[in-house]
Amino acid sequence: MPTSSGKIRVALFFGGRSSEHGISCATAGGVLGAIDRSRFEVVPIGITRDGVLTLQPDDATGLTLGAELPVVRDNGTRVRLPESAATREFTVREADGTTRSLGDVDVAFPILHGPFGEDGTIQGMFELVGLPYVGNGVLASALAMDKHFTKTVLAAAGIEVAPWVSVTRARLAHDGDLWRRRIAALGLPVFVKPARAGSSVGVTKVKHRDELDAALDAAFAEDASVLVEQAIVGREIECAVLEGRDEGAPRVSVAGEIVLTTREFYDFDAKYHDAPGVELVCPADLAEGELADMQRIAARAFEAIGGRGLARVDFFFTGSTFVLNEVNTMPGFTPISMFPACWLASGVGYPELIEELIALGLQTTR
Repeated sequence: MPTSSGKIRVALFFGGRSSEHGISCATAGGVLGAIDRSRFEVVPIGITRDGVLTLQPDDATGLTLGAELPVVRDNGTRVRLPESAATREFTVREADGTTRSLGDVDVAFPILHGPFGEDGTIQGMFELVGLPYVGNGVLASALAMDKHFTKTVLAAAGIEVAPWVSVTRARLAHDGDLWRRRIAALGLPVFVKPARAGSSVGVTKVKHRDELDAALDAAFAEDASVLVEQAIVGREIECAVLEGRDEGAPRVSVAGEIVLTTREFYDFDAKYHDAPGVELVCPADLAEGELADMQRIAARAFEAIGGRGLARVDFFFTGSTFVLNEVNTMPGFTPISMFPACWLASGVGYPELIEELIALGLQTTR
């Protein structure tokens, strides 16, 4: 319910312990700069790289993409969530040791990417204290964070995914020949990825067999489980999904396309440092039947993982088949990211998209 001021109070969580900390901060900057202040009051809660919840300034200027990614700095404050589901009051202990109330919060908006935020952990914390929140629930968040289990569920739902092998260091150490034969059966090239990371962190495209060990090391630096995936030749197509209102069917945007000109793949630098070699096209050039097919598969995937709120669904389009690559339950949400770009091309502007996500968070009974 809105406060006495008539505004809905939103606790915006950003930063976090994952390698995508800076991307989360930049996403929060986009939201702070665009949210309708006549309708919403924001409580900005920055999570440091050590996992400390701090009260941050309500100011987007320090959270913009640049040569260096923004970070949450420990300013000495400590934010405490409600003690139980009986209250929605947040408190803060200031740097001088005094404690004060931040008032009641209507809904949490976790703009967090990667582990310890997008993986169901903070969603579980919100569930414990009965706080409504934007986005996917515990199960969908945890499931989609792990690429191996996402593929397993999607394949069971009849959705085509690229062939893959999941491996750990222990498996390689115990029976390296077996696992290398399984990887070799995928052919070349392959993509080597951390099973539970995003923003292309730790991802390598392997075109020669002697590159595999270095690629595995890079992925293991991010996660204990690694995915080796057959490279699919096709166009990189993405779309944005919103949960339906009042238990209605998921809504799917038009398609966007990542066009590689000189880069091997859409890596971290291309996504967030505007490195050359990639063009983002939205809407993508798809025939009417192709677009409808993509939208149908995206909605099916969203439902298969038990999706709530939002997702970005990534495909490879071979010209005849959409092969699903990933489901991102908290996609990049800066004003120039593909998720809002796809909705803008579908007629939903960035401020309206923020408003809709908050409305979905408030309507959800988990």
